[in-house]
Amino acid sequence: MSFRPAGFRPAVVGYAVALVFALSSSVVFAQEAKPAAAATAAQPAAAASAEQAKPAEATAAVKPGDAAAGAGKAAACGACHGMDGNSSDAQYPKLAGQQESYIVRQLTSFKGSKRQNPIMLGMATPLSEQDMHDIGAYFASKASLPGVADQALVERGEQLYRQGDTTKGVPACMACHSIDGRGNPGAIYPQLASQHAQYIEATLKSWHDGTTWGDDAHAQIMPGIAKKLDAKDIAAVASYIEGLHAAEGASGAAAAK
Repeated sequence: MSFRPAGFRPAVVGYAVALVFALSSSVVFAQEAKPAAAATAAQPAAAASAEQAKPAEATAAVKPGDAAAGAGKAAACGACHGMDGNSSDAQYPKLAGQQESYIVRQLTSFKGSKRQNPIMLGMATPLSEQDMHDIGAYFASKASLPGVADQALVERGEQLYRQGDTTKGVPACMACHSIDGRGNPGAIYPQLASQHAQYIEATLKSWHDGTTWGDDAHAQIMPGIAKKLDAKDIAAVASYIEGLHAAEGASGAAAAK
């Protein structure tokens, strides 16, 4: 005769079933976790592959502008700016002799809507960065035709351009744009020499009224200066700039005629 407490067999069976269920659940969970872990591990690998692919994409680096290639690309620009960059309509700026880097900067600003102009937005949008450099190189290879200053405005215009006005906190224009108005390519300060007075005046007035062409420090320079100029000062310096050009046979010299 053996002693078996009542309910012993059912309890043992129940514990066994529970143990088997727990073990089987652990196996299933582990199997399901493997794909998830593999996917998680694959994410860094994919990210690393993407990072490694970036240098390959960057190999198609933009080359210095090609003036010959830019001639064809700039054909559409001629309607407003002149085929050689010397616009006949004073509301459109002369591009002849302008720096490649400056033209690229402005086209980029138009394309990104940092500089607002409906016409130029449409012209710049389809251009690649290489197109912009080629167009810039084309116009940089051309010579800007000299303009004529209003003699009645030359004295004040020359003062502002060469000396500035300390009483108004206005620096000399030539500090950035050079003594003969050829600009500073390294700092992307544009050529001003022989530019239409009408265009210069309209641009300075726009800056005076709060217009900016970007949000970087470089874009804040001229609006800050223009705000310190009154209408007469703007007209005078604009006229002087139109007549500004390098004197023949004298490097670095300039004349406003």
